[in-house]
Amino acid sequence: MNGMVNPTESSENRSPRSQPKPWFLGSWTILVYAFLYLPLGVLVLMSLNDSTILSLPFKGVTLDWYRLTFGDRAIQQTLINSLKVASSATLLATGFGLLSAFAIYRYQFFGKNTFRIALNLPILLPGIVTGVAMLAYFSDLGLELSLLTVILGHAVFGIPVALGPILTRLTQFPRSLEEAAYDLGARPGEVFRDVIFPYIRSAVISGALLAFTLSFDEVVVTIFLTGRDNTLPMEIWGRLRTNITPEIAAIATLISAASGAIVVMSQFITQERS
Repeated sequence: MNGMVNPTESSENRSPRSQPKPWFLGSWTILVYAFLYLPLGVLVLMSLNDSTILSLPFKGVTLDWYRLTFGDRAIQQTLINSLKVASSATLLATGFGLLSAFAIYRYQFFGKNTFRIALNLPILLPGIVTGVAMLAYFSDLGLELSLLTVILGHAVFGIPVALGPILTRLTQFPRSLEEAAYDLGARPGEVFRDVIFPYIRSAVISGALLAFTLSFDEVVVTIFLTGRDNTLPMEIWGRLRTNITPEIAAIATLISAASGAIVVMSQFITQERS
């Protein structure tokens, strides 16, 4: 009896284990989010500042800078250019991304892994490297710098953005559905249209929205490929060097809100389909 150990006494004598500290994780999370989003909050605040310069102190609240933005002809024209570039680049990137994803998913060929890595290189390399390389390439081809060269440049680094979600969804596709469609006499085009594409449609839309956002906000590659027609980010970049007013903060706030809405929409579409 004396050799037996009382479980209660054993648990009492045992050194207590350190309890988790949820407050530490919560505090760290708040600090990280503050580091990421406080600059955006300051940007919004400065866009409402009743001052002629983009700086503190805060002199009052006004919406005049937003009214000035909506009436600015240069901003309107560059916005149209940015929408043209982003829309065209998105169509090209999504189309080539879909074809590339289907080739990787369906076929086995020599250099498949190298092909996949090469598709992702434009988004992995620094933007200045991609811009200089494409500028040299277009110069060798004799292409004059214009919105067309900007579209081609944006499409190149938009392909891996569209490729990612499409390829991920294709790898989850049950091949039995495709085989059943063929057994029922469907042709390859009908199988893709009626069986495969409905399954990956949300991933295609998600990839397209992400490619559009990336193209619309791009500056570094655009600097090397643009001609006489500016895009909206390039217009903002030019004004930052000459005339810094809260109008720039208003423009940046609107762009941030639109980009954020597109990204949230993309994630919502993907999760809803999942």
